[in-house]
Amino acid sequence: MPTLVIANKVYSSWSLRPWILLRQLGIAFEEVTIPLDQPDTKAKILAYGGGGTVPILVDDGVTVWESTAIMDYVHDRWPDVGVWPEDRVARAFARSIAAEMHAGFRALRSACPMNIAKKFATRDRGPDVARDVARITALWRTAREGFGQGGPFLFGSFTAADAMYAPVVTRFETYSIDVDPLSRAYMDAVLGTDAFKAWKEAALTESWVVAHDEVDEPAIADYRKKT
Repeated sequence: MPTLVIANKVYSSWSLRPWILLRQLGIAFEEVTIPLDQPDTKAKILAYGGGGTVPILVDDGVTVWESTAIMDYVHDRWPDVGVWPEDRVARAFARSIAAEMHAGFRALRSACPMNIAKKFATRDRGPDVARDVARITALWRTAREGFGQGGPFLFGSFTAADAMYAPVVTRFETYSIDVDPLSRAYMDAVLGTDAFKAWKEAALTESWVVAHDEVDEPAIADYRKKT
């Protein structure tokens, strides 16, 4: 059984991506969580190999790191579970928008770090964030309208493209970012998956707080369970 090494579920967008993909596609795995910003964090991560960051997938003597590389490995290792769309045109578009997510949208990432435990009010977060939101929702609409028949996700069934954008869905939800109805329906589909619900439930039991992922504004809700 493969082992997936991840960080805090409240904050780690990169960890969420392969985790939700494996869980949603029914691939069993063991999970190791290494909290961020602890004195031994780096040493614990390096013990698994890779580039010194999470996520890391260890499977049958193979070590893979970086979310996109893990997803491609999962596609090669389990070719029949639907990591990428079967149709060649859809698959090309899915890989393109996944790569754009991996490399881009820095303004949104910087202004709105992933934080599943909080809810913030709607506010103007600047033109750069607005441009990122417009581009992302345009990609979502194009995928849904062109390839989304047969299911509620970008390409109908849940794929690696949805896993790549799952942290963006949480950001839009956390920061109360308004989107068009088609994008809102897509967000609801992702947030309603059994995989995401399991991730969030576990996230809200965590006690660790990562200061640089806590924005300096009052939250209208704090969902973290008090233990």
